Amino acid sequence: MLAEIKSQLESHRQVVEAMERDLATAIEVAVGLLADAYRDGKKMLVMGNGGSAADAQHLAAEIIGRFKMERRALPAIALTTDTSILTAVGNDYGFDRVFSRQVEGLAQPGDVVIGISTSGNSPNVEIALKAAAAIGCKTVALLGRDGGSIGKLVDLPLIVPSQDTPRIQEGHITIIHIVCDLLEKTLFKAAKP
Repeated sequence: MLAEIKSQLESHRQVVEAMERDLATAIEVAVGLLADAYRDGKKMLVMGNGGSAADAQHLAAEIIGRFKMERRALPAIALTTDTSILTAVGNDYGFDRVFSRQVEGLAQPGDVVIGISTSGNSPNVEIALKAAAAIGCKTVALLGRDGGSIGKLVDLPLIVPSQDTPRIQEGHITIIHIVCDLLEKTLFKAAKP
């Protein structure tokens, strides 16, 4: 068992090193997109399925609450949390529309809409990102593997270089934490001790 633990930690380390090499500039661009949107009075909408839904909620919570810095709340909506909307839209329109219907009702031009999909091929996330682009939103996606169909349609794909879902999810939460930290530092001056 110890050998397996060490193997998994080594696999994680390799993915993080590849992210440092391949994604640092794209993460910087993502922070800039969000900072510009917030300066313009816009908001973030974020979505995903399963573990990616949990990551979407985690991201929205860090943005509305705080990451490390005491500061004003920023507007962020996880499209994964309202069971009445999810079940009504799922029942009336189909599961593929559970996020796009919310984007159609909530998004405005200039908002940043973020999709999270380890495969890059989640139909409901893809349809919602297409709806967001049609409205005039900036679209960002946290993806894995080869980026899938979603990677080809968003303004900014952040593709964790791995084929392994747990490593991809670990990469996504690392990106989320970096973005939250740098967004606070970009938008708010740190309090003097």
